Amino acid sequence: MTNHRSLVLFLLALPSLLFAQSDYELNTGWKCQAIGKVHATGERLSQAGYSTRDWLDATVPGTVMTTLINNHLEPDPFYGLNNDKTPDIYTTGRDHYTYWFIKNFKETSGGQTWLDLRGVNYGCDIWLNGHKLNEQTHYGMYLRQSYNITKYLAPKSGDNRLAILVYPPDPVGNPNGGQGGDGEIARNVTHQYVAGWDWIQPIRDRNTGIWDKVTIHHTGVVRIRNPHIVTEVSGARLPDVLAKDQAPAVLRVSAELENTSTDTVTGTLQYMVDGEPTFALVKLAPGATKEIRLPYHIIMHPRLWWPNGYGTPELYHTTLSFADSDTIPLDFGVRELTTTWNPTTHSRELQINGQKIFIKGGNYIVSDELLRLSPERYDAEIRFHRDMNLNLIRVWGGALTERPEFYAACDRYGLLVFQDFWNSGDCNGRWEDPMKKEDQWTRKRYPDDHNLFIASAADQVKLLRNHPSLAFWCGGNEITPPEDIFHALKDSIIPTLDDTRTFFDYSNSDSMSFNNLGGNGDGPYGVQDIKTFWAKRTFPFNSEVGSVGMGDYESLQRFIPKEHLVAPVYHQKEDEVFNYHKYIGYDSSVYAYGPIKDLRDFAEKAQLVNYDQYRALMEGFSSHMWDWYTGVIIWKTQNPWTALRGQMYDYYLDPNACLYGLHSGSEPLHIMYDPVAGMTMIVNNTFRTHRDIMMQVQVLDMSGKSLMHSQQFFEVGPTVAKNYLPIGHLLDQLRSTEGVFLSLRLLDIHQQIVSDNFYWLPDSTGNYSGLRHMPPSALTIEASRAPQQPAAQNTPGAAATRITVTLKNPAGGPVAFFNRVSLIDPGTKQRLLPVFYSDNYVSVLPGESKTITLDYTPKPGVTPQVSVRGWNLAEKTYPIK
Repeated sequence: MTNHRSLVLFLLALPSLLFAQSDYELNTGWKCQAIGKVHATGERLSQAGYSTRDWLDATVPGTVMTTLINNHLEPDPFYGLNNDKTPDIYTTGRDHYTYWFIKNFKETSGGQTWLDLRGVNYGCDIWLNGHKLNEQTHYGMYLRQSYNITKYLAPKSGDNRLAILVYPPDPVGNPNGGQGGDGEIARNVTHQYVAGWDWIQPIRDRNTGIWDKVTIHHTGVVRIRNPHIVTEVSGARLPDVLAKDQAPAVLRVSAELENTSTDTVTGTLQYMVDGEPTFALVKLAPGATKEIRLPYHIIMHPRLWWPNGYGTPELYHTTLSFADSDTIPLDFGVRELTTTWNPTTHSRELQINGQKIFIKGGNYIVSDELLRLSPERYDAEIRFHRDMNLNLIRVWGGALTERPEFYAACDRYGLLVFQDFWNSGDCNGRWEDPMKKEDQWTRKRYPDDHNLFIASAADQVKLLRNHPSLAFWCGGNEITPPEDIFHALKDSIIPTLDDTRTFFDYSNSDSMSFNNLGGNGDGPYGVQDIKTFWAKRTFPFNSEVGSVGMGDYESLQRFIPKEHLVAPVYHQKEDEVFNYHKYIGYDSSVYAYGPIKDLRDFAEKAQLVNYDQYRALMEGFSSHMWDWYTGVIIWKTQNPWTALRGQMYDYYLDPNACLYGLHSGSEPLHIMYDPVAGMTMIVNNTFRTHRDIMMQVQVLDMSGKSLMHSQQFFEVGPTVAKNYLPIGHLLDQLRSTEGVFLSLRLLDIHQQIVSDNFYWLPDSTGNYSGLRHMPPSALTIEASRAPQQPAAQNTPGAAATRITVTLKNPAGGPVAFFNRVSLIDPGTKQRLLPVFYSDNYVSVLPGESKTITLDYTPKPGVTPQVSVRGWNLAEKTYPIK
């Protein structure tokens, strides 16, 4: 047997062996076949002699449905009524979507080799080279698996075969049209939306598959697991203080070490920050797993992490290593989260680095209903949320604990995360529901395996807890889990594994938001009179409130067959494809802009409603921050499918006017008009007082003539919403005949615009009669390419190209109203996606210009052009200089 000293020397000499082959992901070259077509055992299938010549090319990570679609065996479920052409697992039986997956891989590492699976839905058995790795079938969508496969590898040839049999959830649930179908999908520890919801059709295989990463990890005899990073930032800090002037912060790091050998091992666990090492000498008994807490590290000049709109989300990147046996990334942000109970609003209030944060959030389901997840798509979606000027994303409880790549994007862009666990009031028994198979008492005990839920929750907390963006854990969507699970989460898992974050009992519970002040709960949902958002009080930390969200005609063409591209008619039944894609009606709101000609016209007018709705939503809630509200979370900001509701951008990552209405209404320093009180207001969601701020108020008619102009200097304090000028009575007079435009601006002492808000107000009947006969604008466009933009640190994808587009409106004419800028492929005339616009749906006053920037990743062989169209501007295409 190797003695202690010689083993230590072995560890020190290990790099030439251990890192001769780096870690890698098994994400190509997979084959799969339905269980009914396979008659061999796992032992036989996992040996090289078994032929897979007639098997399908499999998508891993992915689901069975993704593989079938990629092999053209099932149609695209996002288009038209195609989803109904695929057989549902409830009808076919589970074997129809039970599949074998096989992967051949080369492995010659001389150290310890680990097979890690980050997510399989729902059960699996695993064989390698004729050996079964798991003694019992693995169950649970969220529970990670890790196997030391060193002794099963082919030592001479290095040719290895992995065979995994994946089973669907059981039961699969009846997709009967209810929320989560008949609710039985919730008997599993899995996501619930797959049985259908009011914003999505059922996923036919219930997302059965190896849906998350499969990786090979190399170590010496000791492996590092589950690092835990905690940062402590004392006192009240400010984001505009240079790091050299910041008071110190404390960093606490711990990790589990697993000794796979039969010998005692001694070594050093260490990491380095800003050139300063922190380490601990560790002694591990044979076969032991031990949590090691390193000494506190004092960061003398910390670069602090702040949420979007309040400061820069600074990040640190280092590594944690044990001797030369294992090294893992150690990424973190220096910040401290605390919450207090606001006695005025009667709701939870969040502080970061000692400063209170008004929550402006969006509800998020999942990036793709078929779990086609990627760092690039995550980056785009989170960047869109950053561009909306939001600072939080709630991950809804009927979906996932989101992936580390999602959280990494939130870390980069400063988006806080409110993470639900896997329950919903719909499936888990909050309400009596005739669509459900079992009664409320039975459903309240879902899932069937409570221990599996608890183990999965603890594992996911360990997976995600180091991300600075993670702010809240939540027991579930609109309901707590069963009592034993709830207490395990609240009293054990979170306090023990992640004691720096607040746990909410459920998403609209009294622990988060106490509705005792005459409010009407969460919501409203759907199109509203914009005064509602200002005047009707709701939950003081509203977890769900929203409106409409249909895309424009270009968006609709991507998934609606030509014969169904027909405008909805108020008070009439929708087209079957619109209905299938969960269209939520605009009621009479679009008719205020004039008669509807066709679907293109309807969709263009819908964008005006979209912009107005979401600007008013965020302005109305912000106007009452700290007296009515401590936060608001929009239901919802995106769709994982081609649904026709609740989205700021469509599934194809094409933004609509909702995004830019939010972009305006959520900006950190914002001027706005209160339509109830008739006052101009300033909302300051920053931590500093803005002095010598000039407020400009201008009213224009449809011809562009200025009817009223006023400007005054003001001062606005930090984190406040404040009334300034009463203009409502004058506006009512000026707009009575045909409506007017209202331009509100804030200028700094250098005469630079720091907030620019442009309203179109209806006439006294509520119609926009003046817009119907506006003269055309003479807008001119100049587009030019800016220098190449480097990719941000740890951002996936290539370096971005930036284009500047300047819109000039000559004096003497009308406002150039509501102009949409697009980047297009001149060959196909289709929009390039995704593209990130600094602003869009912009209006330009007579004699003025506006410049917006476009960031995109170039596509080979495409020289893009810029397209611009507006309410009073015919669409034109322009070359880029």
